Amino acid sequence: MDYNTMCPKYEAAIDLLGKKWTGLIIRVLLAGPKRFKDIKAQIPGMSDRILTERMKELEQLEVVIRHVYPEKPVRIEYELTEKGKDLTPVIEAIQQWGEKWA
Repeated sequence: MDYNTMCPKYEAAIDLLGKKWTGLIIRVLLAGPKRFKDIKAQIPGMSDRILTERMKELEQLEVVIRHVYPEKPVRIEYELTEKGKDLTPVIEAIQQWGEKWA
């Protein structure tokens, strides 16, 4: 494989996962659907504004799907799509590398 030129698809994947907080959000959602407040509780230090931005980005990229349940009060949950779930081995590999080397 020629690593002298950057593959646009690789670059897009790195842009996605390299954005601050995105990998952590995906890791939290690997455990299953979560509400906004539950995601926020598992990632201390991230603001509501940033989480909102990242969730919108992940929805646009079809990595996350937003479910709105018409209850009183309205309940909203976020869940990984099949595309998002396909990141499982990537996220696990980063975790293993981090445990060994970070």
